[in-house]
Amino acid sequence: MNSDATFSLPNLLCEEDDSSLTEVKTKVSQPGSDDDQYIRSLIEREAESNDYVCVCDDEDSENWLKCARLDAVNWIFSTREILGFHFRTAYLSLTYFDRFNSKRAIDNGKEWAIQLLGVACLSLAAKMEEQTVPSLYHYRAQGYNFESSVIQRMELMVLATLEWKLYCITPFVYLHHFFSKICDEHNCNEFLISKAIRHILDFSKEVNLMDHRPSVVAVAAVLLACDDQLTRNTLEFKIGVVTSIHSLEKECIYQCYNLLKKTETKKNNTPESNSFDLLSNHWSPSSNIGVKRKLTYNGFEQKCPLQKISRRL
Repeated sequence: MNSDATFSLPNLLCEEDDSSLTEVKTKVSQPGSDDDQYIRSLIEREAESNDYVCVCDDEDSENWLKCARLDAVNWIFSTREILGFHFRTAYLSLTYFDRFNSKRAIDNGKEWAIQLLGVACLSLAAKMEEQTVPSLYHYRAQGYNFESSVIQRMELMVLATLEWKLYCITPFVYLHHFFSKICDEHNCNEFLISKAIRHILDFSKEVNLMDHRPSVVAVAAVLLACDDQLTRNTLEFKIGVVTSIHSLEKECIYQCYNLLKKTETKKNNTPESNSFDLLSNHWSPSSNIGVKRKLTYNGFEQKCPLQKISRRL
């Protein structure tokens, strides 16, 4: 990307319709054949995508990126709560974050670059999902004071890297369908749906989202919300009746189910661990998968403060 190029903020705004702004409903409806066909079409689109491929150059880089990612994830979810964004906005921003890192490499130790990437991804996700979007000034990175122009340039680098494909299938689109198929109609309720959503959000904090297809995560989350003691045989029996997911590998679902369960156990055994607040939705105004391209900063580093400063509240 040319470092001398200038861009205007309106170019980053996304055209939306009301359908993209509808919150995940808590009422489970019984889908018909049209719904089955729609779900199958989504799963087929996942299969055709090259996004879900685990890419890692070496173990040291992976370990550094995991630590840096966790800091970015914590910032994204805390900022989501402060700004009153929907939880799916945070999840979508993590999808952008992981997709970007699967295509471009960020040098070890460039914590400021990871922070800037997190800010840009959350800002883009908010433009896709939220009806009211705050100015870039409200995105206060942890320990860094990024100018709005720098955030805009990072947004455009993300857009270019993702080839401007910001629409992403997430696990949330599958939940109602899978609950209606897998869970006993009399036992399914809002609590179980919220529980599955919490499983997905906690999972996104620990795991690279490119390592697991959204449909697999959704099925595993629904199964875990309904029963956390499933054996492989009982799990296969439950998903065997769902014709729309016959194309999914049972082994992948079983592994994801156990990963979700492990994440839940880890969270429960960590006293300082807090579940994400799902109910805070007020707004406070105060071709390249498998080959990473080196991230060229083109002037970012000169314009970003490398030493941490006190944040202004």
